[in-house]
Amino acid sequence: MAPDFSGFGRQELVRYARHFVLPEVGPEGQARVKGARVLVVGAGGLGSPVALYLAAAGVGTLGIVDHDVVDLSNLQRQVLHGTSSLGRSKVASARERIREANPHVEVVSHQLRLTSANALEVLEGYDLAVDGSDNFPTRYLLNDACVLQGKPYVYGAVDRWEGHVSVFAAQEGPCYRCLFREPPPPGMVPTCAEAGVLGTLPGVVGTLQAMEALKLVLGAGDPLVGRLLVFDGLALSFRQVHLPRNRECPVCGDEPTQTALVDYDLFCGLEPEPSPPEREDLPQIAPGELRELLAGPSPPFLLDVREPYEWEIGNLGDQGAVLIPMGELQRRMGEIPRQRPVVVYCHVGVRSALVVEALRAQGMDGVWNLRGGYLAWADEVDPSLPRY
Repeated sequence: MAPDFSGFGRQELVRYARHFVLPEVGPEGQARVKGARVLVVGAGGLGSPVALYLAAAGVGTLGIVDHDVVDLSNLQRQVLHGTSSLGRSKVASARERIREANPHVEVVSHQLRLTSANALEVLEGYDLAVDGSDNFPTRYLLNDACVLQGKPYVYGAVDRWEGHVSVFAAQEGPCYRCLFREPPPPGMVPTCAEAGVLGTLPGVVGTLQAMEALKLVLGAGDPLVGRLLVFDGLALSFRQVHLPRNRECPVCGDEPTQTALVDYDLFCGLEPEPSPPEREDLPQIAPGELRELLAGPSPPFLLDVREPYEWEIGNLGDQGAVLIPMGELQRRMGEIPRQRPVVVYCHVGVRSALVVEALRAQGMDGVWNLRGGYLAWADEVDPSLPRY
């Protein structure tokens, strides 16, 4: 029987010529790609290469979920966006770039934060989901929603120089909870902003995710079901970890105990923080309170424990802040006065909390953590400070 190219226009025949000659694709496979509906959650470092390569491959409908706007610090790795997109919503920027890459692709924008209240409705119209998120609540939420709807979930994650890729929630395969039954305690895993990530790493991992998504659509090859692919960028090496399905998994096990979505912020320990008086273990101060103290007759010593490059981006030097990076703290303890109250800050308040605990353990009283760190100060007190 002669190949059937009737579903493609002349431009598409030229555009997808390299696919048509692949035995695993051909016109039938490309027709499946054209009819596929794929949801990409996150239009950031991972979502950028995922969306671009799926669009270039001719996936008929791409849904893009993101509630954020493009920031200058994103451009080191989020190749969907450019300088002209600064301040724009990521889904609007992504939509424009994808249309430029392939006008035959329909882009569905979901400018929202995926939650347990909307995830099932958003996912309903798609065949599979690709995870480009950067936080644990969204990963658990997306995993559970895909399991409940019987749709594959292409997982990806990056940290510094290392990346992970797998396919979860596929038939007879494990889910994300089979790998990580529970999330780590809040603050134990640093964010990309705190730990750093090489700009090319999301490109490698996101491209692999796009590859797995296309294999699932085509029904070709051996997808990463039951296998976790670990990429080490420094060594430029790959290794695989076998992941069997946990028959006692609360979500995908033989007798699941969780059959609906839950509050994932609460599940991951990210419920709203109590006020400072309720946090007796860690004295904290809000940005507005700090501003009043700094304007008073006896201002506290303001300690910045970020890295020098972060200080150069923006700092509270005009408020008297002193930079002592966290790694230099032990040898520079003599620079911290013991006769004055001390307020410690970092980017978002995680590193500074550890410093506050360390200083209190050495017998220093009157040490406070700036809740929300530099970003909270920029949001609530001084919007002119650059964000990163």
